[in-house]
Amino acid sequence: MYVVATPIGNLEDLSPRAARLLGEVALVAAEDTRHTSRLLRHLGVAPAVMSLHEHNEAGRVEQIDRRLAAGEDVALVSDAGTPLISDPGFVLVRELRARQRCIVPVPGACALVAALSAAGLATDQFLFNGFLPAKSGPRRTRLEALVEHQASLVFYESPHRIHATLADLARVFGERPLVLARELTKTFETFLAGTADTLIARLEADPDQARGEFVIMVEGAPPRDVSESVTIEADALLSSLLAEGVGVKQAAGSVARLLGGARKTWYARAQRLKDGD
Repeated sequence: MYVVATPIGNLEDLSPRAARLLGEVALVAAEDTRHTSRLLRHLGVAPAVMSLHEHNEAGRVEQIDRRLAAGEDVALVSDAGTPLISDPGFVLVRELRARQRCIVPVPGACALVAALSAAGLATDQFLFNGFLPAKSGPRRTRLEALVEHQASLVFYESPHRIHATLADLARVFGERPLVLARELTKTFETFLAGTADTLIARLEADPDQARGEFVIMVEGAPPRDVSESVTIEADALLSSLLAEGVGVKQAAGSVARLLGGARKTWYARAQRLKDGD
């Protein structure tokens, strides 16, 4: 089974390999058969098409496995971009791999990678979070759990929730820089940068900027200053370890693993505590 990335906007982003395979497979499993049929007509190919979405995915496993067992090739596609990335397909791929079926990735467009590549945020580490919860309470809880991450944060969002999500980002992240990517690879592709509050103002000033599908990227948290991490709780942990007979070096190593920071900084702190300073 081929896991085939399809365009997220511009049809020219479909790879020649993907176009060829979509014409060669016996079956295409598609998130929305109507959407995929338009792509197949554009390519001038006509394989059989089967729906596969979040509501029927588990029930499609046996059907697709029988086609593979019969020696047929199958392509899995989503409406746009790479399947399984905030799209259906995980259950199918997991089950087929467990049955020793051959799963072949056919890479191509992916909105989060495209957005990060042009956002100007750090990409050595990033944390993809898909779509945030629809309601503000759970959404803010999720964001608060991420606020200390030093990796760039990436979210998908829909146009009808973009204002509310930016408002929650403003409450949780304050003045942290954001980049908002909209309508990637399409005619009105836009990148907006600023704080959440300034981006809200941009969208309110130009309602057209609130249309389309969004990738929200948040700059990671700055590295913690170790001196700020030396709290009463950290001193209590070091003191407790020392009181139990743990050596200064070992205590410093344990705290470094738990709280981060340089081992030598914690060693000096532990030594002062042991000496009674």
